[in-house]
Amino acid sequence: MAFRKKADFILQHKPDILIVPECEHPDKLKFSNTTPLPTDIFWYGSNLHKGLGVFSYSNYKFELLEIHNPDFKNILPLSVTGGEIDFTLFAIWANNPGDKDGQYITQIWKAIQYYDSIILDTKTLLVGDFNSNTIWDKPRREGNHSTVVEKLAAKKIYSTYHKFHKQIQGKEKNPTLFMYRHQDKPYHIDYCFASKDFMDKLENVEVGSYHDWTAYSDHKPLIISFNL
Repeated sequence: MAFRKKADFILQHKPDILIVPECEHPDKLKFSNTTPLPTDIFWYGSNLHKGLGVFSYSNYKFELLEIHNPDFKNILPLSVTGGEIDFTLFAIWANNPGDKDGQYITQIWKAIQYYDSIILDTKTLLVGDFNSNTIWDKPRREGNHSTVVEKLAAKKIYSTYHKFHKQIQGKEKNPTLFMYRHQDKPYHIDYCFASKDFMDKLENVEVGSYHDWTAYSDHKPLIISFNL
């Protein structure tokens, strides 16, 4: 939250695209005079203080695809154009308390079934806060974390972190969340899944450290670089 107060710190990394869950509405984003301004913003949510923001700091522009189903509240299929490559980006903040059947990973499971025709093995990214990890799998639930990973793998879409660092789901060495900012409560719940053409251009995957980022958030930035 309060992205306006934290933008300077993440913008030191010069992102082309920035995905910010729990982001206030653009009307509330009053940046300092020295903060670089985004070239395009897409924001979605019902709470003006806490939605899902997608920011461009490059030539990329965003447009919500007509196929978008608001039942999957903060899983947004966006057309991304104007940069080095046009592609489909699913910006994700898996958090929908209104779905009593499953507000976190089950949301993503339902969404990837619904959007099956546009989740392709090329030009596709799924990025954001999944609020999930294999360690919380419920074996009898069809839409758990592992089945989501398997469904995407069937389309040759893989987690950039796990491929780059050669780690397996549920055994991550780099947490993306320290719950309540407590160092003894580390979890890996933020992901960037990429289609094979992106994976072939994967250059680096970095997770922010507890020391560097805890003053700003309980989450740590997941920074993905592709050489396009």
